[in-house]
Amino acid sequence: MSGFSRAQAPIDLHLHSKVSDGTEEPARVVESAYLAGVRTMSLTDHDSTLGWEEAIEACQQRGMTFIPGAELSVSVPNAGGMHLLAYLFDPFDADLNDAMNRVKGGKMARVAGMVEKLRAQYDITLDEVLSEAGDAPPQRPHIAAVLISHGYAADTDEVFSTILFPGSDYYIPTTKKPDILTAIELVRAAGGVPILAHPTARTDHTMPKENLIRLLDAGLGGLELDHQENRRNNPEALATLWEYQRELDFIVTGSSDFHGTRKVNQPGDDTTSPEMLERLIESARNRSGSSGSQPVYPPSDD
Repeated sequence: MSGFSRAQAPIDLHLHSKVSDGTEEPARVVESAYLAGVRTMSLTDHDSTLGWEEAIEACQQRGMTFIPGAELSVSVPNAGGMHLLAYLFDPFDADLNDAMNRVKGGKMARVAGMVEKLRAQYDITLDEVLSEAGDAPPQRPHIAAVLISHGYAADTDEVFSTILFPGSDYYIPTTKKPDILTAIELVRAAGGVPILAHPTARTDHTMPKENLIRLLDAGLGGLELDHQENRRNNPEALATLWEYQRELDFIVTGSSDFHGTRKVNQPGDDTTSPEMLERLIESARNRSGSSGSQPVYPPSDD
């Protein structure tokens, strides 16, 4: 298996940079992961692969293995929005890029609308949010950072639970997201492996087994179960998903979901086993007839 023999544990497959809603440049994310002991990582910025090149170079300089990834925004009928982690896909695939670009294109209007609603109660401006986002598409965490800077909340979790939660007067849903079945198909067609991100971290419900089976039959590779927000938000539903896993034997990943200073999550807080990473890479191989459309990047020999 190309590159896998040199993929070292600990393995963290979900980290974000300033390319999306993290606070650190891609190379700095790699450094943070390395200092935390992580030796194989994936940069999974939202709907973007723009940080890959910088992260690959930084990983190779530190003798780390890089697994290409991204976190896609998707919609689920009667369940709102969810996130789908995608690994080892071709970053030049036209259809998948088109879907990601449509989501990114809708973020500006969404953020502007939420800021306009917030301004009735909170003294913030759109320019502040855009400045916080920098070159990244503006997102809800950037609004949260501005609210925090003005003293309206202590941290991002407080903003998301008391001000900008789904259903609040200020919240506007993300538009132009592909439905989850379409997104799974797009990732598989691009040679990648889709993994459902933090499935109990944003819901009080438990996914029915028949719904999960439908997703697996459509090409879902597995679930990100080892994630601190799953355990914190809905441990009962998480326990049920582990029961499903023992029966259905899908891939399980574990990750920190690091966002720099935007979250308490730190690199390596949760990790993926080498056996599950091997299964993930094999899944890409089996679907594409090779080792996947996008290679694993092992440490440099230099």
